[in-house]
Amino acid sequence: MQIKYTNNCFFLFILYLSLIVGFVFNENLNTGAYPDWIHSNSTVIKDLSSKFKETILSYDNYGNRHSPVYLIFLSTFLDLGLNLNSVRFVHLHLCLSLFFIFYSCLKLKFPNVKKEYLQLLSLVIFLSPTFRSLSIWPDSRLPGLIFFTLSIYFFLKFLKYNDLKNVWFCSMALILSSYISPNFSLFSIYFYFYFFKKITFKNVLLLFIFNLIASIPALYYLLILKINFLVAGVTPGLLGQSIAISFNLSDKIMIISSILLFHLFPVLLFKNFFFNFFDFSKKFVFIIFLIMPPLIFFFNYQVIFTGGGFFFQLSQMLFKSNYLFFGICFISILLLFYFSKLSINNFYLILLIILSNIQNTIYHKYYEPMILVLFFTLFRIVNLELFFKNKNNLIYLYVFSLGYIFLRLVKNKYYT
Repeated sequence: MQIKYTNNCFFLFILYLSLIVGFVFNENLNTGAYPDWIHSNSTVIKDLSSKFKETILSYDNYGNRHSPVYLIFLSTFLDLGLNLNSVRFVHLHLCLSLFFIFYSCLKLKFPNVKKEYLQLLSLVIFLSPTFRSLSIWPDSRLPGLIFFTLSIYFFLKFLKYNDLKNVWFCSMALILSSYISPNFSLFSIYFYFYFFKKITFKNVLLLFIFNLIASIPALYYLLILKINFLVAGVTPGLLGQSIAISFNLSDKIMIISSILLFHLFPVLLFKNFFFNFFDFSKKFVFIIFLIMPPLIFFFNYQVIFTGGGFFFQLSQMLFKSNYLFFGICFISILLLFYFSKLSINNFYLILLIILSNIQNTIYHKYYEPMILVLFFTLFRIVNLELFFKNKNNLIYLYVFSLGYIFLRLVKNKYYT
């Protein structure tokens, strides 16, 4: 079956229409998106519009753990006379840029793959519950991901054309991403790893000074004014205790690796990937047996925190224990080892993904659709372009995404 550009345009229109329908009927697949908007984000936006200085200097009292930068931007639309629903509608259309930027990244990464297939892959973002929820109910995480993906685009352009201007564009996009959603700032380490090898020391030094100057307003806000929004809010289930910084690596490695496994499951069905992973598993399974006991011993994520990812929640729902979750983690951690063995760059990415979450709560929405973007742009996977040779691989991805939406609907109706 030949996939045509015109068919993809029609498909894009249908997916866009589904998002508009979701907007009209207040779709909330991620459950928390609507309450976050009602109880936090919309209030901040209104107050930023009516009493900016007072709001910005007491921002941590609003219980919002996201940077105020994007909310400041949205508040300007209220100043122009729009109401909150109109602001939501503008935000939704701004979020559509993620599809176009991701598609542009794919064209750079896979120049020999038909554009129609790359378009279909990028369009699957429309079926991400996080993308749908956070585009309908404005939140900073999605715009942060958009600018982060834009930084990846310029990074890929730099790798392809070795043009210094793309280093600066990459850095500026990442700065904007970090100001909107600070967790993305850690990925500057990954980019700098390449820049040190590819450009002169003088240019690296200038880039470092530029980034240092750009970080001063954020550091002043957090450290001098002491408006530490990063740990604002409360931990669910802990009687009003505020969000805590946690460096329990067992929690993070096991939960984040299981989320990674969940979202890459359709890719694991890809024949080349599956057999390579299977061969690797036979050789390294004993190492995982040695690693799992200390990870299980120190694992301390609580059900009352909410979140924890699909497999953690499923284990609790079915068995009221972590046993199923631990079994899944055996495979997911093996997958991390496989990626790391393929390339040291993959190891760096995985490490940064894990370390980018500093709080004691871990939610699925933090990594979706980011995992899909990272896997097909920055991860180094042997012969990944072969994924597009069989149209069934894209079909599996769409079936999986629709299945995930169905599971979210079931969970929201019966378990929330």
